[in-house]
Amino acid sequence: MKLNQLILTAAVGAQFVFPALAADGTATNSTEAAEIEALRQQVQALDQKVQSLEQQREAEPPAVADTNQEQIHELDQKVRILARQHELDQEDAAAAAKTRPLVKLDASGFTLSSADTNFVISLHGLIQLDSRTFFNDHNLVNSGFLLRRARPIITGTVFHDFDFNFTPDFGGSTVQILDAYLNYRYNPELQLEAGKFKSPVGLEALQSDAYGFFNERSLVTDLVPNRDLGVELHGDLFGGAASYAAGLFGGVSDYNGTTVNTDSDNDKAFAGRIFLQPWKTTDVGALKGLGLGVGGSYESDRNAAAGLTPGYTTDGQQKFFTYSAGVIANGQHWRISPQGYYYYGPLGILGEYVISDQEVSRTTAPLGSADLRNKAWEVSASWVLTGEDATYTGVTPRHPFNLHTGGWGAWQVVGRYEELNVDNNAFSAALPFAASTTSASSAHAWSAGLNWYLNRNVRLNASFSHTLFSGYAGATPAVPAQAENVVFTRIQLAF
Repeated sequence: MKLNQLILTAAVGAQFVFPALAADGTATNSTEAAEIEALRQQVQALDQKVQSLEQQREAEPPAVADTNQEQIHELDQKVRILARQHELDQEDAAAAAKTRPLVKLDASGFTLSSADTNFVISLHGLIQLDSRTFFNDHNLVNSGFLLRRARPIITGTVFHDFDFNFTPDFGGSTVQILDAYLNYRYNPELQLEAGKFKSPVGLEALQSDAYGFFNERSLVTDLVPNRDLGVELHGDLFGGAASYAAGLFGGVSDYNGTTVNTDSDNDKAFAGRIFLQPWKTTDVGALKGLGLGVGGSYESDRNAAAGLTPGYTTDGQQKFFTYSAGVIANGQHWRISPQGYYYYGPLGILGEYVISDQEVSRTTAPLGSADLRNKAWEVSASWVLTGEDATYTGVTPRHPFNLHTGGWGAWQVVGRYEELNVDNNAFSAALPFAASTTSASSAHAWSAGLNWYLNRNVRLNASFSHTLFSGYAGATPAVPAQAENVVFTRIQLAF
């Protein structure tokens, strides 16, 4: 209980006690009466003080409350001012961000973009330093190092819907422009591409050079078209579960880059492809990495003086088959390539079969024509020893190589079997289009290797390839006169 309340209680009690004492005549006298009167006056004085304190108490809280209310109001105004200033700062920052270019540098390369992403330019690169070591080949080919590929890759977008790619290659013995095209991207389902780019036929040929299992593509790629000038309609349907491509080209070229049909007859080549991944967007994990498709091309060559092909080459890039001098492409030429792959966890399998059917003629005696059908197939398989997922676009290490933290990257074992068979009619004694004394009629090869992905950008390869030839009747030394045995290594930087 507060002090003023105690005093008030004491005063009230005294007013009842003291009169009672005064009424007792036997126990009081004039002196006591005086003392009682004095006490009564003191009580009255205390009562007045109590009343004064109570009035003061009742008067003070409203004043204090008013003061606190004013302070709260002032603080509220300050908070509102600061909040509005923060909103203005955010609006200024957002307005500035709308005009500020975006810069990004990561494992995918260097990218410079306008704030609205309508204009983008990216710099990528691919460098591959290889070695080839041949055994028991009678010194037909020099073993050694070579700069297999050295490509600055410039890609980008203008006005949001137009993508471009410009890729020169400084590897090998010549400088060439590999890709130079513009792609109009109306939406993912409908796109139009024009320029120089890969013809949409071979599965392995369409895979990026940075992601193949081995240093070199298989014998199958000897029969499929490579890059060419043309126009192509393409797109991805149903979230990528299906894709298509169809185009017209000036002259479909073989994979090693030499044009088969130089368009001297003004005929165009048609090439197309359909590829399905039915479970790509589902939750069926075991089937999401399954893809099946078919690619093909058709053209009509008339008196193609450039010839059929500069030759079919081995894994070690040695030529084992060429057509004889005076043989030209003269008629229909079609290709078909059923193809597929399957990736599930660390497992990767890729397979492809190709038929190349070509009408040919001899321009020197004995004169004549024939329809030659060459075939090739291959199956490649891989297993990522460190458990990462294998994909058509390579392997991303879960723990990139780093001696300080103990990361060792990703390790992958790979294997492949491949065959290429030339039509037997090409070696006809009565009407020969190729000579068994200079060319083999078939090649069969197997390969095994180990790939080390130090990180997403750096990769080391080592592999061995063994190739056997059939149908060769020439002298030794020659490429198809003995088996080709070659060890490959590679140091690759890709970003």
